[in-house]
Amino acid sequence: MSYRIGILALQGDFAEHASKLRSLGHEAIEVRRVPELDGLDGLIIPGGESTTIAKLEDAASRFTLATPDAVPIFDAISALAKNGLPVWGTCMGSIVLAQRIEGSAQGRIALMDVTVRRNAFGPQRNSAEVLLAIPSLGSEPFPAVFIRAPLFIESSATVERLAEYAGGFVMARQGSLLITAFHPELTDDPRVHQYFLRMIDQAKGS
Repeated sequence: MSYRIGILALQGDFAEHASKLRSLGHEAIEVRRVPELDGLDGLIIPGGESTTIAKLEDAASRFTLATPDAVPIFDAISALAKNGLPVWGTCMGSIVLAQRIEGSAQGRIALMDVTVRRNAFGPQRNSAEVLLAIPSLGSEPFPAVFIRAPLFIESSATVERLAEYAGGFVMARQGSLLITAFHPELTDDPRVHQYFLRMIDQAKGS
């Protein structure tokens, strides 16, 4: 079955996610306005700069979408996720989904019951690829790319920690929500995207 999957394209590496989804036989939709969320089977919030995307979302809600019936795009995504739409945040996207950001009150969607530490691995020059054990993906380690990555440091019991690293966890799921601190879209390994596609299968009962 082919799915129609949105990628929030306000900022960040949305093109890499789109390429990966198309290579797996699925339709990738770049989402910049609330109406473009209609009819999606899943949504990816890509990596990028979380402070920038929060400002873009705020600007969009105040200027671009300032009509009497306008809904800010973060509010629209929150409503769809609470209604069961699978949503996956990578790196910056995971910060946007986290309920709590250590030492920060920046704008975000705040759906997933985790606490995240921004830039936990230092500046961009400390970026690295790590062979990461992720049992949900099989026995072969995953080549996880960390770029100014966050680290998840706390969660409720309803959050399933799928991969641990550096004293915290870096991949987790809570119902129809998925977060990864690293960038699966920057590797040739499709297994995390395939995992998200299985989440969509489960949401649709197929």
